Amino acid sequence: MSRTQGRHRISRRTKIATGGLAFAIAVGGIAVAVTTGNTGQASADEVDPALFVDILTVQPNQFDPRPVYGASTGTFTVDCGRNENGHFNPDNFIAQPGVKNGAQHLHDYVGNLSTNADSNNKSLVKAGTTCRNGDKSAYFWPVVRIDTGEEEKAAAENPPAKAPDAERAQAAQEAKTDQVACPDVASKLADVPDQAMDEVDGNLDQLDTQTDEANQRVASTQGQGGADFMRNAILTPLKDRRAAILERIAAAIARFRQKPDLGGLAPCAPKPGKDTGTGTTPPPSSTAPGGALPGQDQNNELPGNDGVIQRPQKVQITFRGSPVGKVVAMPKFLRVLYGDAKVSTNGPANARASWTCSGFENRVTQLYPICPPNSKVKRIHTFPSCWDGQNTDSANHRTHIVFPDQNGRCAQGFKAVPQLQISLTYDIPHDIQVKKQYKVDGFPQEHHNPFSDHDDFANVMSQRIMNNLVNCVNRGKTCRA
Repeated sequence: MSRTQGRHRISRRTKIATGGLAFAIAVGGIAVAVTTGNTGQASADEVDPALFVDILTVQPNQFDPRPVYGASTGTFTVDCGRNENGHFNPDNFIAQPGVKNGAQHLHDYVGNLSTNADSNNKSLVKAGTTCRNGDKSAYFWPVVRIDTGEEEKAAAENPPAKAPDAERAQAAQEAKTDQVACPDVASKLADVPDQAMDEVDGNLDQLDTQTDEANQRVASTQGQGGADFMRNAILTPLKDRRAAILERIAAAIARFRQKPDLGGLAPCAPKPGKDTGTGTTPPPSSTAPGGALPGQDQNNELPGNDGVIQRPQKVQITFRGSPVGKVVAMPKFLRVLYGDAKVSTNGPANARASWTCSGFENRVTQLYPICPPNSKVKRIHTFPSCWDGQNTDSANHRTHIVFPDQNGRCAQGFKAVPQLQISLTYDIPHDIQVKKQYKVDGFPQEHHNPFSDHDDFANVMSQRIMNNLVNCVNRGKTCRA
């Protein structure tokens, strides 16, 4: 395979140190230029050679818990592509809602097509997706780049795509409007019998459709009819329609097992505007924490984060079960973080070792791996999967969903949900690995530390898709969507 195949080639901007002095630093025989990592400060953007390790020297350290009787051993794999459409930006609507360039490094996106700093529940639901099964969830992680320290020529292949300002304006407007908040039904269903699955799925689709239609009516009548208009004209009729659908779902299940009580899920409530999924008002979108930094240039390069973007050769998004029992559905709009992008500041408590090589997946390291010939560089991100049963987010974006213990058990008060695992495989030439010339994007203070690798997920699946996912996993099936 040629070095450019499957990659996103970009031109490199001139690297300049403060005072207008450009110079290079020789590190391990590699000429590396200097760029501005923060406004008014010069910092080298090379990677410390000590951050690389030969994967053959890493001892096997990755062992899944042995499943017990009654475990949910199935897998549900979603095909969302490899970001062929070039959806990149330095935003993070989960950790830094409303802040353009809040991440200060570039994210690679699959799934939801609209994801940017101003994304909110309503804008995500309305957007398209790269996932073949219609999953509108947002999946995003920092890009990997090759940085040889040499000037790269611009290439016409895969030009960078950017979210237009119109998308940001639309998301911002969506956040200002009121909406209808309805209880999630899929996450409250027990194991749905196979014989009732099609009927339940059809009714779950109707629930989603009715919520969408109610929100459309709320938006079109915003400010009309006084304080009681929404309750009388929208919420009360919606409750009656939902009650009828919930009764059909319960009756379908009751033909094969005990009838569930779903009556309490019928009422919906008004939810004020300014919704970002976190319950907080987003900060101004024109600045980032610590002062404004330049956004990515026309080549998607950022201060301290430059080089040739490596599109993954393979992106595998798989949801797994629990080794100690059944899982319940994730609630819609659940936010989940993996790893810690600021490990140098926050310490290692939330950081995770992510790096390995194909064929050596039982050896995971917090360093950049140097793989044997014919083996590929991989990142494996296994997300927390014990949900508190109530919240879709929390103040630190972590306490509402945590990791199980080493045996796969959730702490008291937490419920096992399908565990998301994202595997990213890269075709990085072996000589680039040996020369230690690839790196992950990160905050400037991380200096491309591979232990700062991280991943973000927001669940925007329809209730039908989530219901199918849960039942596939709980029945021990291998499903691909």
